[in-house]
Amino acid sequence: MTSSLVRQVLILAAVALIPGVGEAVYFRHKISWRSAVLPSEMVTVDQARVWGGNVIWVDARPDEEFARDHVPDAISLNEDRWNDLLSQFLVVWSPGKKVVVYCSSLSCNASREVARRLRREAQLPDVFVLEGGWEAWLKKR
Repeated sequence: MTSSLVRQVLILAAVALIPGVGEAVYFRHKISWRSAVLPSEMVTVDQARVWGGNVIWVDARPDEEFARDHVPDAISLNEDRWNDLLSQFLVVWSPGKKVVVYCSSLSCNASREVARRLRREAQLPDVFVLEGGWEAWLKKR
């Protein structure tokens, strides 16, 4: 009786795992913990600080979070108001400036998306994502 029960449990577990394994294989390139940002497009707080006045800080967090606190002189540019805020950003941007985009934390994807759009849609070079986001900035404050 016991071996029959164990076998049934193993069969049920295997059957339950099949959809999960199928999704993992099918969506393997879209897994959230897999960064879409190349290591060469990431920057640490210390690296960005070395660039000094040659950096434009872009806050990709929602407006409420930006209003509470942000990197000094940062510009708000988020997905929710992309069309409204992009023109304000472009007024400040100039060739040769490095753009560092950040959002809440390492797991936040807003900075990656804003950086991607700045590279592709606005055709800007030297756009980086801040490794660790706002949380990393606060630690290094």
